[in-house]
Amino acid sequence: MVCKGICVRHKAMKPVGTGRYSSGQKRCQVCEIFVKWDGLFCPCCGYRLRTRPRNLKYKAKLTAKKNIAEYQLQ
Repeated sequence: MVCKGICVRHKAMKPVGTGRYSSGQKRCQVCEIFVKWDGLFCPCCGYRLRTRPRNLKYKAKLTAKKNIAEYQLQ
């Protein structure tokens, strides 16, 4: 699995005021880039995209935002 440079076309800009994962962006560990892509696999290298953060601090932020959004819908 090697980066072929196709992912540059799908590169996602950093959102203002929200997190990358909460805005729907996904990260490819091989290409080391955040992409705006609907599939589960990178369009460039075929590696599985990350949809959630690995860091404990950012995991807590993401779950808190999801809980707040879920509470507001009820």
